[in-house]
This record gives sequence, C-alpha cells and structure tokens, in this order.
Amino acid sequence: MSSHSHQNLHSRLSAAGLLLTLGIIYGDIGTSPLYVMKSIIGDNIINSELILGGLSCIIWTLTLQTTLKYVIITLNADNHGEGGIFSLYSLVKRTKIQWLIVPAIIGGSLLLAEGIITPPISVSSAVEGLLIFEPDIPTIPIVIAILFVLFTIQQFGAKIVTKFFSPVMLVWFSMLGVLGVIQITQNFEVLKAINPYYAYKLLTSEVSGHGFFILGAVFLCTTGAESLYSDMGHCGRKNIRVSWAFVKTTLVLNYFGQGAYLLQHNGDTLAHLNDHNPNPFYLIMAEWFQPIGIVVATLAAIIASQALISGSFTLINEAMRLNFWPKVKINYPTDVKGQLYIPSINWLLFVGCVGIILYFKESKYMEHAYGLSIILGMMMTTTLLNFYLIMKRVKWYFIAPIISIYVIIEVSFLIANITKFMEGGYVTIVIAIFLIGIMSTWFLAKKISKSYTKIVKINDYKKVLAELSVDLSIPKYATHLVYMTNSNRSDEIEEKVMYSILQKRPKRADLYWFIHVNILSEPYKKEYKVTEIIKDDLYRIDFYLGFREPTKINLMFKQVIKEMVQRGEVDITSRYESLSKNHIIGDFKFVLSEKFLSNDSDLTFFEKIVMNTYFTMKKFSLSEEKAFGLDSSSVKIEQFPLVLHAPEKIEMRRIDKSCD
Repeated sequence: MSSHSHQNLHSRLSAAGLLLTLGIIYGDIGTSPLYVMKSIIGDNIINSELILGGLSCIIWTLTLQTTLKYVIITLNADNHGEGGIFSLYSLVKRTKIQWLIVPAIIGGSLLLAEGIITPPISVSSAVEGLLIFEPDIPTIPIVIAILFVLFTIQQFGAKIVTKFFSPVMLVWFSMLGVLGVIQITQNFEVLKAINPYYAYKLLTSEVSGHGFFILGAVFLCTTGAESLYSDMGHCGRKNIRVSWAFVKTTLVLNYFGQGAYLLQHNGDTLAHLNDHNPNPFYLIMAEWFQPIGIVVATLAAIIASQALISGSFTLINEAMRLNFWPKVKINYPTDVKGQLYIPSINWLLFVGCVGIILYFKESKYMEHAYGLSIILGMMMTTTLLNFYLIMKRVKWYFIAPIISIYVIIEVSFLIANITKFMEGGYVTIVIAIFLIGIMSTWFLAKKISKSYTKIVKINDYKKVLAELSVDLSIPKYATHLVYMTNSNRSDEIEEKVMYSILQKRPKRADLYWFIHVNILSEPYKKEYKVTEIIKDDLYRIDFYLGFREPTKINLMFKQVIKEMVQRGEVDITSRYESLSKNHIIGDFKFVLSEKFLSNDSDLTFFEKIVMNTYFTMKKFSLSEEKAFGLDSSSVKIEQFPLVLHAPEKIEMRRIDKSCD
C-alpha cells in the first residue's frame, strides 16, 4: 500500500471500512464494560448517589477524553495517514525542539507496559464469568491457555484471525446495546446520570467509598482511547469517527443498563447479589443467556488482546527506525502492508502477561494496577499534541483553553490513580521505567557514537581509489565492494570506510559502492537516488524508506543494479577475462563495520554507564547483516575501535642512552 493510498483511506468512507474498524480499533475500550462498574462499586453499599454519579463520570469521560480529545482533535495529527505517539513525534520533531524526545520515549514505553496488562485483565474478566456456574473452576490455567494460543498464532499473521474479528465485535457491541436497553426500560431513573451535576456531587462527597479518588475506577472506561489514534493507519480517520458514534452509543447504553439494574438493588452489595462472580456485566443477563454472553465476552477480550499485541509490534518497529530500540528480527507473515511479527517481543509480552496473571490471580486485583501507566501516557500525548497545534499555527486562544482543560482532566485522573501505585500500579510503572531505560540508553549511545564518527571528503580520495582499482600488484578483493554508510552527504564518507579500503588490508575492486539508508518521517515510501562519483569506479546509492518499511537492502540493491544495467549506466559483468567473455556477473562483497569501545577512551561516569550498557544490549540485538537483510555468505565484518575523548597528547620523556 503506497503513501498515496493511505491518504485516500482518510477520504473514503465505506461499510467495509466501518466493519473493519470495529474489529481492529475498539477491542480495548470496547471490553471496558466487563470491569468498570464492578471497579467503581467495589465493596461499597449500592446507592443512587454512587450509581448515578459513577455513570455521570463515565459518560462525560467518554465525551471529553475519548470523543473530543482523541476522535475529534488528535486524529487530525496524522503522519501521512498514520497515528500513534511515535508518528506524532515524527511530526513535531520538525520544530527542532530537542526535549520533545522525552515525552515520546516515556509515552511509547508506557504504551508497551499497557500491552502487558491489558490482555490479562480483559481475558480474566471474561473467563471469570464461568464462576457463576462453577464456583470452584480454576480460571488461571484457562486464561493462560487462551493467551498462549493467541501469542502462538501471531507468527502466522493477524490476517488469519482478523476475518472474523469484525463480525464478532459487531455482535459484541450489538449485545452491549441490547442488554443495556432491556434494563433501562425497567428503570428510566438512570437517565438522570446524563446531568454532570451527579458526577460533581459524587466527586465532592465525603461518604466513605465516594469522593474524588473514585476517578481511578472511572478512568478504566477510557483506557483504550490511545488505541484509536495508534491504529488510525489501519482504518482511516473518517471510518473511526463514524463508527465511534455507534460504539459509544452501545457502551453508554450498557453502562446505563448496569446502573438501572443496580438501582433496583439499593442497599445491597455486589457480593450479596452474587458471591461467586459479583460482576454487574453478567448480572444484567438473563440466566439462559449467560453462557452465550460469556463466550461472546471471551472472544471480544481475545480480540482486545490481539489489538494490543499487534500495536506493540508496530510500536517497536517504529522505535527501531527512530533509533530508540535495539535491532530485533522482524517477520512479515502476510502481504498486508503494516502487518508484522516480532518473535522476541511476542514471547516477552507473553511471559509478562503470565507474570501478571500469576501475581494478581483475579481481575479485581489487576484493576488496581491498571490505569496509572495509561494516564501518564495520555499526558505525554497531550504534551506533543500541544506543540503539533502550535506547529500548525492554530490560534493561541484555541490552543490555550483546549490544553488547559486536558491538563486539568488528566492531572485529576493522575492524582486519583496515584493511590493505585502501592496496590499494584507499581508493576506497570517499573516495567515502563525499564523500557524507558532501554530506549534512552540506545538513543544516547547512538548520538554519542555519531558525534565521535570522523567524516572525510570523498574528493580527497578519488585519485587513490581510481588507481587502486587498476593496481594489479594488489590481489583483487571483490569485483563489487559495497559499504554501508551513515553519512547524509553524497560527497562525504566515514573515515573508517577509507581506512578499511586503503589501510586495513588494501581492498582492490573493480567497482566500489556506498549505500546510505535514510529513514523518513512518513510511514510508507520506497525511493532511491544514484550518484556517480567516479565513472565505472565509484557509485553511491541513497535509499529513502518510510519508517514502517522493511529494510531489505540485499533485494533493493539488486533491483537498483538491474535497473542501472537496463539503462546502460553500469556494467556488472566480471572483469576476469574468462568470465567476462561468457557474460558472467561479478561477485558482490559487503563490508560492515562493527564498533567496540576502545580502552583508549576517557569517559565520564555517565558516558561509561551509557556506552557499556549499549554494548551489552548490542550483544543481544540483531546483527548488522541480518538487520540490513544481507546474505551472510557475502558479508565481511570488520572490527573498529570507538575512541571517546582520546587524549590529544600523552606526556612522555625520552631517555637517551648515556655514554659510559
């Protein structure tokens, strides 16, 4: 899919697109009715103030936080059709404000941490519905088994399961709406919750179990809002906005339905209504329908998990392109643009999910850990969104009130969620801090390494390269010798490349090639440029790739060579006489440099920690030849020392031999 077709996606509204959106976008936020009302009520006695106030908080949170901030405002910040915090960062970094990388890294890490807890809480909440029929059934093995199957099939691509995602989610949302309407018709008093006064009354109440900190439970209704933005590239802005009207309606109807049911049990507790599974989501169902409801809820929870897993793959892929993450193996199991599979991340997520399940055991305890990392991530998006609006020259009198409102809302949610830290919220925060450490270290090390990379002018070496190419006294190293370069300018090259060709065993070749890969701020683009530096001796190829494009240098280089031959720009046949007359293509040899930290480096304490950690992580990351998609049989790896702060002059005194 080209960048142009991605742009067209935003101007096209279709029934198929709307159905696809239901299956991809709304898994997380769509399964929130499984646990939000249960979390709001907790062990408190059911009363009208708690129910109406809680419902009022939910509807206005969905309206202000999800609808206004994300669906209406944030979806406008698309990067050639793509969304998400890293896409937003790619847009705002054009402002040249260096510190904006901080909220980008923090926000990305928090989203990844969310991907570890969302699958367990969604699937556990659904499976625990079985406790209604069999109180002693062990739910933990069932939840782990479901997640194991889900993570195992990732290697075959999401295409094999997405075909029934959309119909299942259509059934799920329709079920939510119908269940809600049935209960609302029995108690219309619940509709009073539309009035925000009831939210204000609950948040300012001094009754035990009420008050401001109930926002920590209310916030769970909007935890999937960030996914609406992250997955925009899959469905398009218009499809998301139109389908959200249907989704929000069914969500609100279900919440109100749960509220209507609970208002009829004033003075009771959830445990008294059903001590095996005190969840109002299942309590509003007719007994005969509960098995069906549990099955549909479990399928919806699996779909929610699938969306988070796929989103994590995309996030890591973007992080690698932005130099935030070590290179890891990426598979492309289908031909669908943007669908990828990262084995290491897949199984790390699975281990993390199993750890969450075994640690918390039940969804009611997972709720304590859920929310804190997500609200912090939303605040990072708000920070970047502020600079995006400034960059787009939106008038300050529009920006100021919008950002101020969301600072107040999100700080309020943050304060309310802070209480969850010691109850389990620290788990996702610790995970996020670990991820922040990886991203920050990798980025800083790359920046330090780049600052100490010496660049030279190619013009200074043209004469010697041309002479080396025909110097028969030096054994031929390869017919075509290829070097990867990080130099952005076509008339410059790293000094280590010239050192490799001329000094580290002189390498004679008939043709020298320098290849540079430039990662663009837009997601999907594949272009290249050829620069002839020395006719029939030295060429440079610049690839311009979108940040979501796979880096398959071997295949792309062959394609470029083929097109150059067709145009008569280069002759790639072997220069050996016997091979040349039979039109045998010459061999290609790639030389890659691998840095190691030199003992001559004089590092500060901070640089020592960053660089030593970087080189430790590098041992576990993907090798350069695999990262570039090169055939290892045609690759030569050369070690080069990275010298930081080398002393310019070492003070030494010569001792002359004295005469006896």
